[in-house]
Amino acid sequence: MEPKQIREGYLVKKGSMFNTWKPMWVVLLEDGIEFYKKKSDNSPKGMIPLKGSTLTSPCQDFGKRMFVFKITTAKQQDHFFQAAFLEERDGWVRDIKKAIKCLEGGQKFARKSTRRSIRLPETIDLGAMYLSMKDPEKGIKELNLEKDKKIFNHCFTGNCVIDWLVSNQSVRNRQEGLMIASSLLNEGYLQPAGDLSKTAVDGTAENPFLDNPDAFYYFPDSGFFCEENSSDDDVILKEEFRGVIIKQGCLLKQGHRRKNWKVRKFILREDPAYLHYYDPAGGEDPLGAIHLRGCVVTSVESNPDGKKSEEENLFEIITASEVHYFLQAATPKERTEWIKAIQVASRTGK
Repeated sequence: MEPKQIREGYLVKKGSMFNTWKPMWVVLLEDGIEFYKKKSDNSPKGMIPLKGSTLTSPCQDFGKRMFVFKITTAKQQDHFFQAAFLEERDGWVRDIKKAIKCLEGGQKFARKSTRRSIRLPETIDLGAMYLSMKDPEKGIKELNLEKDKKIFNHCFTGNCVIDWLVSNQSVRNRQEGLMIASSLLNEGYLQPAGDLSKTAVDGTAENPFLDNPDAFYYFPDSGFFCEENSSDDDVILKEEFRGVIIKQGCLLKQGHRRKNWKVRKFILREDPAYLHYYDPAGGEDPLGAIHLRGCVVTSVESNPDGKKSEEENLFEIITASEVHYFLQAATPKERTEWIKAIQVASRTGK
């Protein structure tokens, strides 16, 4: 009987022999993980057995690489994967952990609910808490804060996080709140902004999180940036990066010159409305940007040459300056979600 397929999608994988990171189409089965060079390939490039394996997340072995997790097989072979954003990483981690647990207990993999995340052993669900923190009405308010002639956009202070945890009765006191906030920081749900909070993270203090009005933090997918006179790594001065991130993930993009297709990580921002695309294997700077104000986006059934395409789930963006971009999603549902999100951003953004 064929193993059940649980999850599939693009992840960036570190090479086993060389320190290179490349996007792969990854398929999680009940008993292992297969990875393919392209989604359309019939044979996998490799397979990772899950029986006896352990999973480490977050994996912080690679400095600035975010959203990395590690699978160590029973033969002590390490495999490193990087997701495009936090929720994507957590989804893979939850399913892989459950698959390993089912193998150990001789059970079949089955989801009770796709809407509720699995509780951590400490009975505190950090993923659910993170989503509550981001709630537009009842969550932590993102502000533009000024310190040392720098303006930190889309961030909040350390004491505001503890205030929120206490007022929502998520914790009994501020000391307990400090422990939870430190866990959120260690798991990547919060990121430090500014010298004070970064020094605490890099130091040897018992709690890397600071209950302090001068310590700044931000959500990893919030669109945070710092401006003014600064040599900080976070500085981004371009107007097009000011928009709030509303969707992100990996898609195939066709090149304008060679017409070849490559996996790119896309980040959609609104107000101003831009779609930036990056090399998913690394690099903080985008490879390009699509200004969406006044654009037209539609699904297409033929390739750019007008011929019937063998590729599925294609869609096209035509900008106001009449530049054409052809993209491919992994599923019809994903294509519909991207089209709707881009249409909303193009109408509301600058």
